[in-house]
Amino acid sequence: MTINRMKGNTVKKNVFFAVVAAGALAVSMAACSSGATSTGTDGGGDKGLIGVAMPTKSSERWIADGNAVKSQLEEQGFTVDLQYAEDDIPMQVSQIENMITKGAEALIVASIDGTTLTSVLQDAADADIPVIAYDRLIRDTENVDYYASFDNFKVGQQQAWSVLNGLGLAELDGTPIEGAPAGPFNLELFAGSLDDNNAFFFFNGAMDAFQPLIDDGVLVVKSNQTDIEQVATLRWAGEEAQARMEDLLTAQYSDGTVVNAILSPYDGISRGIISALEGSGYSVGDGWPIISGQDAEIDSVKAINSGEQYGTIFKDTRELASVAVNMAVALLNGETPETNNSEDYDNGVKTVPSFLLDSTIVVKDNIPAVLIDSGYWTEAEING
Repeated sequence: MTINRMKGNTVKKNVFFAVVAAGALAVSMAACSSGATSTGTDGGGDKGLIGVAMPTKSSERWIADGNAVKSQLEEQGFTVDLQYAEDDIPMQVSQIENMITKGAEALIVASIDGTTLTSVLQDAADADIPVIAYDRLIRDTENVDYYASFDNFKVGQQQAWSVLNGLGLAELDGTPIEGAPAGPFNLELFAGSLDDNNAFFFFNGAMDAFQPLIDDGVLVVKSNQTDIEQVATLRWAGEEAQARMEDLLTAQYSDGTVVNAILSPYDGISRGIISALEGSGYSVGDGWPIISGQDAEIDSVKAINSGEQYGTIFKDTRELASVAVNMAVALLNGETPETNNSEDYDNGVKTVPSFLLDSTIVVKDNIPAVLIDSGYWTEAEING
């Protein structure tokens, strides 16, 4: 399988605000991410059916995405068939087949494995149903029309910058800190699932920031596991990450040395890593590793407040939903959706026109400004 490992194009914030209209954003803000889990075809309007396929409810992030897309489409007058496949690839294929059979006007798909939908998406193309890949690029097919996501290479850089910030080596924007400690610091690396194209962008972005410091000896990967194939986490599963972290601690750190920092690409993986550390005798305080994350899930935001996790990357699902919804509406109106990247997202068959959003590093000090003031989480949810 050919995987695109090109650097993502950094999206400037003013580009984002130019495309997400104020009205659509206002609608999206109503779709708060704090927890409704409804699925199926509920309510809606008379403009037609749109199918929304999400990978799993095991991550609160995908619940938030599904609810935001569904709410905004219904505000636009569409009926929505929202389905979750619980990381079961045949189930997701079957769900999309059923959406096509029901007469969906468009499909918004967050794939489990972006390489497995070729046949069912040919069925969609034969029925003249446009397909929008949602956050995860759908690979190896010409039958994907647009891609809505974040600047995922930059997300990876931000994950690394949060680790370097926790170690006192860099500001949150990656700027080196004058007079920073010389190290060496022991670093271990985790990546996402190899069947998710985003995992490569995240990992390559992080290594873009880490590699110069590894070369200089400031950072040391004691396990020598620095290839994505060595550090990948199937299905982004926390239990997989916990087991690998336990193995690393036993094999590499039983001699009394300690791990100082851990690159984690997702909050659920971070929580698995934290469980492994606690089970191996680490405790929060001096000597506790700096751990990154992604998605600002509520349990990890609480872990940042408590000092277990250093940071996460906030990717506002409401804004991503707005982009995907605007793409679908434009296509159904015979218009060309707005994009800001036409070069970097080659799915193995075609370069998919994309709109990439920006993301924000969250650490303890800016939780109120980034997550509470934006209405993404409430103070009660974070502190409860």
